[in-house]
Amino acid sequence: MADTKREIERKYESEDSGLPDLTGVSGVAAVLDKGVSHLDATYYDTADERLAASSVTLRRRTGGSDAGWHLKFPVAPGVRDEIHAPLSDTLPDVLAGLVRSRVRHRELLPVVRLRSDRDVRHLVDADGGLLAEVSVDTVHAERLTAGGGEAQWTEIEVELADGGDPAFLDKVDKRLRKAGVRPSASASKLARALAETAPERRWTPASTGEPVTAGDHVLAYVRAQRDAIVELDAAVRRDAEDSVHSMRVATRRLRATFKSYGTVLDRAVTDPIGDELKWLAGELGLDRDREVLTERLTAALDEVPATLVRGPVPDRLHTWASAERGGTRGRLIGVLDSRRYLALLDTLDALIADPPLRKAAGRKPRKIIVKAVTKDFHKVSALVEQARERQPGADRDVAIHEARKKTKRTRYAAEAAAPALGKPAKALVGSMKALQSLLGEHQDSVMARQALRELSAVAHAAGEDTFTYGLLHEREEQRAARVEAELPAFWDGIKDRAADL
Repeated sequence: MADTKREIERKYESEDSGLPDLTGVSGVAAVLDKGVSHLDATYYDTADERLAASSVTLRRRTGGSDAGWHLKFPVAPGVRDEIHAPLSDTLPDVLAGLVRSRVRHRELLPVVRLRSDRDVRHLVDADGGLLAEVSVDTVHAERLTAGGGEAQWTEIEVELADGGDPAFLDKVDKRLRKAGVRPSASASKLARALAETAPERRWTPASTGEPVTAGDHVLAYVRAQRDAIVELDAAVRRDAEDSVHSMRVATRRLRATFKSYGTVLDRAVTDPIGDELKWLAGELGLDRDREVLTERLTAALDEVPATLVRGPVPDRLHTWASAERGGTRGRLIGVLDSRRYLALLDTLDALIADPPLRKAAGRKPRKIIVKAVTKDFHKVSALVEQARERQPGADRDVAIHEARKKTKRTRYAAEAAAPALGKPAKALVGSMKALQSLLGEHQDSVMARQALRELSAVAHAAGEDTFTYGLLHEREEQRAARVEAELPAFWDGIKDRAADL
């Protein structure tokens, strides 16, 4: 088992080891001496320190009130999510999984040992409630890898109490600065230890610089999506809200970029990678699609008057959603642990390190990128016109769905183009996002009707009243019809705005 908490703290360093008087900080009624604890932490990373390069820390610590394994992910400056697992001799599987997208096949090794004497104070309010914990840490760092050195320093750490107001840290900061205490130049003890015991790491993320050529712009977008997949891996494993959807979108953005910018990146190389991204998106969608449908059907059912809900419809919907999700959740974790997925991440790294650039990649970006985005937009236009011409029914449903897929591709192409093209590309992103939402409403209705037919068939076989399923089905048909009626004028407005590209 592992517990997660949001850690909000600030670090400081001063010339001496003393702590300024904090009783004058607004809201602080007392400063309580909680004594000195002795902490002994070993930090783990790959030989080329990939976790540290991502500002991720993994340690095994004894001493203090929270001995155990700690894994920390950056959220924002001074804010990290800490996952805690009980003390054991070996790394718990749950934490090993959370760093797998970064570590992959590499071995985790002890790289730094930090031994600290921590002098702790509690800042409390008039009711005795904890506002923040302030500690003066005297640290001895030892590099455990070959050729490493040692370092010592003293720092002050101020950690906000759980559920506290972050603005309180500003008050403490003001008091500390007034006393001559300055913020630490390092984001964490590990970062400082690595810098002072072995200043140069053997691996760092590739330097990007400002994009100049068409290839630079496309690769910057590709790199951002690769990074998103790697970073979202842990969130998906923890079942964080919207993480599966966000990771799926990153895979789609990558795949769409490979297709849209075939004049920049050789599709003979990127198409096989796109196939693997399609596989990953499909696996991620097993949970996501069912989740979206469940939310839609539940909301629709809530709008039905109680007198028109015949039979155990809510219970059957809940059972349907829970049974499907329970099976696919375990499968998804298996996918993230699979050789196929980890090989895909390695392939993306290799592509970014040695991109298969075509001749157009070295040219100025505007002409190349505008041509790619315009080509995609024309495909959307043709598909929307086809959908408008077809009669209501299955053929129109398919045409609208195809238009929606191309709309997403055009949106992602415009996102990649925005740094080079500016406002016109950003405007097109907004237009495509709005069109995607409209067409997505139609596709969600198609899928909801299919699900309702399946639920109705099961209910009928069980001898239950199926009236409510028919009612919901009819309402979904009406929602789809409204989208189809709105589409012509909506699309005409988009075409007018897109002329500025």
